[in-house]
Amino acid sequence: MNAPILLTISRILAIPVLVVIMLTPFPGQEIAAFAVFIFACLTDMLDGFWARRKKMTTVLGSLLDPMADKLLIASALICLVESHVVASWMAIIIIGREIAVTGFRAIAASRGLNIPASNWGKMKMTLETITIAILILGPVHLGSLYNLAQTAGLWLIVALALFSAIEYFARYGPSVLSQDSPS
Repeated sequence: MNAPILLTISRILAIPVLVVIMLTPFPGQEIAAFAVFIFACLTDMLDGFWARRKKMTTVLGSLLDPMADKLLIASALICLVESHVVASWMAIIIIGREIAVTGFRAIAASRGLNIPASNWGKMKMTLETITIAILILGPVHLGSLYNLAQTAGLWLIVALALFSAIEYFARYGPSVLSQDSPS
C-alpha cells in the first residue's frame, strides 16, 4: 500500500459520495457534485504522476487505477441519464466501449500482450472528464457552454469512443485473437 494507491482508493470512495450528491436535490447540489467530481479527477492525474515519478508503480495500482476511472465515468454518466441530461443510448455506447476494451485488454494480458492506452482513448477520456464536469455544473452556472457540452461534447465522446474501440480491435485484434489460449 503506497500513496498513489491510497489516492486511487480515495477516488473509488468518492464515487458513492458523488452519486448520492448527484441524485439528491438540495441547494448547491451542482457545486458539491462538481467539487467531488473534480477531486476524483485530480486524484487520477496525481496518482499516476506520483507512481511513475517516484517509481512506485505496482500491479495493484495498475489494476485499480483504470477500474476507478471507469467506475467514476460510468457512475457520473448513469446519474446524468437519470437526470435527463445524457441520452441513455449515448451512455450505453460510452460505457459499453469501456467494458469491451477493458475485456479485450484483459484477454491480451492473459496472453502476455500489453496493450497501452491509445492517444484516441486518452483524448476521449479528457473530453469525457471536461464534458461531464460541465454537465454536472449545469446550465444555471454555465449557460451556453452547458448547451455546447450537452450537444457537441457528448457527440464527440460517442464518436471518439467508437473510433478508439475500432482502433484497438483493428490494431491488436489479429495478434490477440490469433494466439492460442494458454494451457
